[in-house]
Amino acid sequence: MSDLSPAPRIKPIEGLADALRSALGDAVYAIKDQHGELSVGVAREALADVMETLRDRFAYQQLMEIAGVDYPERAERFEVCYHLLSVTKNHRLRVKVRTDEDNAVPTVTHLWPVAGWLEREVFDMYGVLFAGNTDLRRILTDYGFKGHPFRKDFPLTGYVELRYSEEQKRVVYEPVKLAQDFRSFDFMSPWEGAQYVLPGDEKAHGEAPGAPTPVPAPPPPPSPVAATPANAPVPKTTEKPSQTGAGEPANTDAADRSPPQDALPAGATKAPVRRSRTKAATGDEPATPVKPKAPRVRKPKGEA
Repeated sequence: MSDLSPAPRIKPIEGLADALRSALGDAVYAIKDQHGELSVGVAREALADVMETLRDRFAYQQLMEIAGVDYPERAERFEVCYHLLSVTKNHRLRVKVRTDEDNAVPTVTHLWPVAGWLEREVFDMYGVLFAGNTDLRRILTDYGFKGHPFRKDFPLTGYVELRYSEEQKRVVYEPVKLAQDFRSFDFMSPWEGAQYVLPGDEKAHGEAPGAPTPVPAPPPPPSPVAATPANAPVPKTTEKPSQTGAGEPANTDAADRSPPQDALPAGATKAPVRRSRTKAATGDEPATPVKPKAPRVRKPKGEA
């Protein structure tokens, strides 16, 4: 017999199955020895007596785990699995019971106190009731959670969702709202001939008859030159002395006193002129050049 389990190999105990069947009697409805592991199926009402016998007479001192399994097609859809460990014999044993939503499983908290937490987990995830457990509350899900997540008919998205509300300043529960556009999936392959048009396939055959003609593109915006109106005001410039607006006498005087730029010697600049307030405006007296002032030299402090 090949060992397919990845768990550490444990040496089997010869004759253990027959010893359990004779000791437990009618409480056992099935014993299965496969892959080096022994599983015992017992009646639900006799679970507490069977577990006490396994602990005291067969030296399975520790309860390691309680797990649930869901078989929706069965009349008793839930199966509760107890994993026992014998420290003295270095051997493990699995005990299974079957139940449904209405019939409770006897508790084993009087044999192993750790079973209280383990039974609460099975109750929270599967909805299995345990008679005699004085603290059968949810342990993994939130307060007010509806449903049991490990059942096969429980939706992956759940029934409600929670979020933090800025208006109410607390966590609120709301029904699940799926915002995705394509949520109704069928798993028929396109190569097998889907009975609907896949998204994007409508573009493969061109535009449908009677479809509206595409709207023409808007005309380009007008250029800045064309946008200027014909009667726009022309900015006023003064490019010649005659355009100063000071009158003909001032224009004539400016033309006489300002020699052409090309008549000056190379490197020379116009000297500033000093004009009389009364005669310069009439042109009776020529203006005299202004002599530049010599730079003022500062003496150091302490010198006379």
